[in-house]
Amino acid sequence: MKQSSIPSARAVVSAFRAQGIKHIVISPGSRNAPLTINFTNNHFFKCYSIVDERCAAFFAMGIALQKKEPVAIVCTSGSALLNYYPAVAEAFYSRVPLVVVSADRPPYKIDVGDGQTIRQDNVFERHIGYSANLKLDATHAMERLKKYAPQLNSDSQQAIDEYNQRELEKVLSCAFNQELPVHINIPFEEPLYNTKEFETEDKFSIATPILNSNVLMDIDVFQKLWNGSKKKMVLVGVNHPNEIDEYLLDILANDPSVIVFTETTSNLHHPNFFPSIDSIIFPIEKSAKRDSLFKDLQPEILLTFGGLIVSKKIKAFLREYKPKHHWHVDKIKAYDTYFSLTRHFKTNPNNFFKTFLSTTEFNQSVYFKQWKKVKLAYEKSREKYIGQVSFSDFRAFEFLAQTIPENYQVHLANSSTVRYAQLFDMKPSIKVFCNRGTSGIDGSTATAIGASIYEKHPTLLITGDLSFFYDSNALWNNYIRNDFRIVIINNSGGGIFRILPGNDESENYKTFFETSHNLNAYYLSQQYGFDYHKADDDESLKKVWQTFYNKSKKPKLLEIFTPRTVNNKILLGYFDFIS
Repeated sequence: MKQSSIPSARAVVSAFRAQGIKHIVISPGSRNAPLTINFTNNHFFKCYSIVDERCAAFFAMGIALQKKEPVAIVCTSGSALLNYYPAVAEAFYSRVPLVVVSADRPPYKIDVGDGQTIRQDNVFERHIGYSANLKLDATHAMERLKKYAPQLNSDSQQAIDEYNQRELEKVLSCAFNQELPVHINIPFEEPLYNTKEFETEDKFSIATPILNSNVLMDIDVFQKLWNGSKKKMVLVGVNHPNEIDEYLLDILANDPSVIVFTETTSNLHHPNFFPSIDSIIFPIEKSAKRDSLFKDLQPEILLTFGGLIVSKKIKAFLREYKPKHHWHVDKIKAYDTYFSLTRHFKTNPNNFFKTFLSTTEFNQSVYFKQWKKVKLAYEKSREKYIGQVSFSDFRAFEFLAQTIPENYQVHLANSSTVRYAQLFDMKPSIKVFCNRGTSGIDGSTATAIGASIYEKHPTLLITGDLSFFYDSNALWNNYIRNDFRIVIINNSGGGIFRILPGNDESENYKTFFETSHNLNAYYLSQQYGFDYHKADDDESLKKVWQTFYNKSKKPKLLEIFTPRTVNNKILLGYFDFIS
């Protein structure tokens, strides 16, 4: 097998193969040539070529989300590495084990005016699980090293190999055991393209993680608290599909002292769950009985699991009306989002509920019954409201939620898109994802494309106009499936800013906040080989929808145009109407 003659490059490849890191997303460059040669010449690895590093990193994160395993990204030296940062930060807060591998210049070329050179070591320090800065391995260029940097020639080859091996063990252990992004920075001396034939690879291993599970330590104490409470709230954030056994959901759903708040990204469904949190909270905020209603809703015990929460309303409510006890279930980390955390159960949520609910008892309470009435009331009002408002973001999202085919994988962009999606129920068979770690508009398209590759069912991306145009380079690759679908809600600007305080309709506001525009996606769709469709009212939307999900020889893009100055009025009018 043809491999780079540089030992450190071979060490990385051997470590990845030994640990089963199979998917490698490579952005072209020269300094990373030793790595590119090694990965692409080894049939164990599945390599992808993505030119734009920001898109490459989000593309890799999509694969990691789908496969639930570490995925590597490889780039050349200089500013290329910095373009990974948005995805690294997202992976850090969403707990996605991206493995960043950056080729670097030799240390003696840093800060001397050499081209394509920056300080790459520890560049992600604030948002990384571990940074491994490997030592320069220059056995192939000893004369060059003696000439320019004799001080770097003090370590023996054995010492270099041992150091690099230890660092690789640490960095990959972090990726697997802590589910965090990690960074491997490797300096390479020229020549970069020399190769040799190798018959075997070095062996490499990482110790199996031992999780510090405390779920069984004093579980009976918490079960007694649970049994004695008449008001328990379960709040679920970002959660992979099919993570919780159905019978456990039934137990929670049928307990009269429990209400379960979910979000679209929770991927949990039950008729007794409350999937539209803001439709409960918003009317209370506007009520003359605000304080008494919030006290009725205030839980004695708040039990949370899953990732970050979309609803600002529930966060504000729980921070003001704090529960007596807040328990979070996660095998690694617990955020104190509501400033009331009292217990972190370090275990898998499904395992927790199997143990915890085995001896709990239903408490005869009116908690669920009271709020179920509120839920039924807003659902009835919502249906009536939809029938009387004009075409808008609100109506478009309601239509989308009802008509997405069974079993689709749906990726939501951030900002308005994910927030509108919270207002409407999706079919239980649909799998929903969104980059909620940092909640940025960057990377949604690239993540969806990456995630689509290993999903047996088709993938739909629902995105806003700004998110789509911002991430349009994500379409610049050869891995988009013919059954990939994009729906763009084009409301001619940052529609969410029309809902937030500060909207004064001035030119300054339109330019620097809303960023209004007259762009459309037609020419981009043609450039990247998508079939383009558009709709701007109920009739045209229904007409396009008749064939939009049919099999095709090209991926498809649907652009839905909605009225920029009306959308915010209709959305805010909805909350007034259900109040």
